[in-house]
Amino acid sequence: MKKAILGVFLMLGVFQLTAQEDVQQQQTDSKKWQVRARFISVIPSESASIEAIGGDVSISTAYVPELDFTYFFSKNWAAELILATTNHDVEAVNTAAGTINLGDVWLLPPTLTFQYHYPIGNFKPYVGAGVNYTIFYGEDEGPVADDVSYDNSFGVAFQTGFDYALNDTWFLNLDVKKIFLQTDATVNATSALGATVGADVDINPWIIGVGFGMKF
Repeated sequence: MKKAILGVFLMLGVFQLTAQEDVQQQQTDSKKWQVRARFISVIPSESASIEAIGGDVSISTAYVPELDFTYFFSKNWAAELILATTNHDVEAVNTAAGTINLGDVWLLPPTLTFQYHYPIGNFKPYVGAGVNYTIFYGEDEGPVADDVSYDNSFGVAFQTGFDYALNDTWFLNLDVKKIFLQTDATVNATSALGATVGADVDINPWIIGVGFGMKF
C-alpha cells in the first residue's frame, strides 16, 4: 500500500512538473515581440564611377546606437525592422583634380528582413534577407563644392546573427548585415571646377552590432 501511495504521489509530481513546463512554454511562445538595443558600426565597402574627372570615393565608418523590433509569426519565422541614422564624411579621391572634400551626409536606412531562427537551447542563431530603403539628408557640401545631392534608393539586405537567452525575457545579441546599396550623386562644383559632376556610387556597407534585448 505504501508503495502504491508513493507511486501515486510520484505520478502526481511528474504531472505537476510537466504541466508547469507546458505553462512556461506557452508563456514563452506567447511572447511574439522582441525589441533590441544595439551599438552598431556601419562600414562602407565603397566604390564610384565619377564623370569627367575620374577617381573614386572614400566614405567614413560610423558608430551609432540602433533600435530594432522583431515579430515572430511562429517559433522559427520572424520579421525584423531596424531603425538608426548615421553620418558619414565623403571624399572624391584620385581624381584629375586631386582629393576633393565633399563634406558629409546623413543616412536614414530603415531595413526590413525576414528571418529563420533555429534555437539550440539558450543559443538562438538566425539568418535573414530583406529590403532596405535609404534616405539621404542633411548634406553638407564641404569647402569645395557649391552643392552635393544624393538620390534615395532601395537596396537588398542579408543578415546573420544569434541571440543568447539569459532568461525567458532578456537576451544578448550579435548581428551582422550586408546591404547592397547604390546612389547617384550630383556634385555642383561650378565655382571650383566650372562644372557639375555626376557619380554612380556603390556604398555596400557591412553593419555589425552587439547589444541586448527583451521579449514581450
